[in-house]
Amino acid sequence: MKKPTAGGAVSTVASMGTEALDAAVSVVRRAGEAIRSRTSHAGETEPRWHVMTVCASAEEVAPGGKLPEPLAQLGDTIDTQLRPAPGERGTELACRLHDKEDAGPRDTAEPVTGHDMVQELRTALRHAKALVETGEILLPDRPSTNRPTFTGRPLDKLIENAQGEGRL
Repeated sequence: MKKPTAGGAVSTVASMGTEALDAAVSVVRRAGEAIRSRTSHAGETEPRWHVMTVCASAEEVAPGGKLPEPLAQLGDTIDTQLRPAPGERGTELACRLHDKEDAGPRDTAEPVTGHDMVQELRTALRHAKALVETGEILLPDRPSTNRPTFTGRPLDKLIENAQGEGRL
C-alpha cells in the first residue's frame, strides 16, 4: 500500500488553487469586457444622439419652437432635432450634448462630483416625453411600505438611478 506524501497533497492543492485562480481571472475578464462594451461610445469625438419617439405632432412637442420644460432647463448645453417618426407614429425628439467639454466622462458617472451630464440629458428627455404625452412627469411606483429600512436603501437608490439609465 502506497503512503500519501506531503508533496502529492501540496501539488493537488496547488493545482486546485491554479484552477480557482484561472476561473477568477476568467470572470474578471468577462466583467471587464461587458463594461467596455457598455461604454463603447467613450472614444467617439462627437457626442451621441439620444432619440425618443413622442406620440404627438412636432407642434405639440415644441409649440412655437419652445422645448418642453425639462429640456429647456438644459439650455444651450444641448442640440435638439425634431423629425417625423417612421410610419407616421408621432415625432422623433433627438438630443445630444452640445460639445464634448460639457459632457465630462461619456456614458459613465463622474466619480468626483457625482454630476453626469449624459444621465441628466437622458432623464430630461424621458421627463419631456412623459410631459408631452400625459401632461405630467410619471415616476415609478414606490413600495407600499413607506418606512425606510437599512436593507431598502439600495433599492431606493436603484429606482432613483433608473430614471436616467432606463433599467434597474
